[in-house]
Amino acid sequence: MKALLLAVLCVCSLAAGTEEDERLPNKCEVCKFLTTELQEALEKTGRSKEVLEVGEVLDTGKRRRKIKYNTSETRLTEAVDNICERILQYNVHAERPGSLRYAKGSSQTMTTLKNLVNKGVKVDLGMPYELWDEPSAEVTNMKKQCETMLEQYEEVVEDWYFHHQDQRLERFLCENHILKTSEQSMTEAERPSRSNLGSDLKFGWSNRPA
Repeated sequence: MKALLLAVLCVCSLAAGTEEDERLPNKCEVCKFLTTELQEALEKTGRSKEVLEVGEVLDTGKRRRKIKYNTSETRLTEAVDNICERILQYNVHAERPGSLRYAKGSSQTMTTLKNLVNKGVKVDLGMPYELWDEPSAEVTNMKKQCETMLEQYEEVVEDWYFHHQDQRLERFLCENHILKTSEQSMTEAERPSRSNLGSDLKFGWSNRPA
């Protein structure tokens, strides 16, 4: 009985902490994960040797222009497509500081709660158990901010892709264009890593030739 009471108290503490710690992601965090996902999507196709043929074949017999896929606008368009949807794969890790609170994989709190359920402890989070793994309000908000950010800075992303890939995308987009100096609070420890490595948007890219 004493052990059960201790478990219940622990659950209450964890649930309360989850509610109190909820906050909406800021622009720095949104931009960090947007650039993380976009950079990763581009890296997957960066070594492609595919060649695209673009342009119309005229009656004069003029051949279509050939361009490399890995430097084409088509590659960028495909990388951007659904990129913000990938934000929904993240979970809130309330026990971590700053932007490290967002990462893929189950949080320590949720893992603990599920272990308690598996041991027969009744845990009430105000929602059915099958919804525990659904994206949180924080993550859903980050996805919406990601979509807005992409729409607003479409031309900046294009400029980086075609002219400035020698610079980190995070620095070029986030630090140089989106964030004010006072908003650039991300520490080096919080920067994206491969281990921490989205919605159908109708960008202007999709309406342009490759």
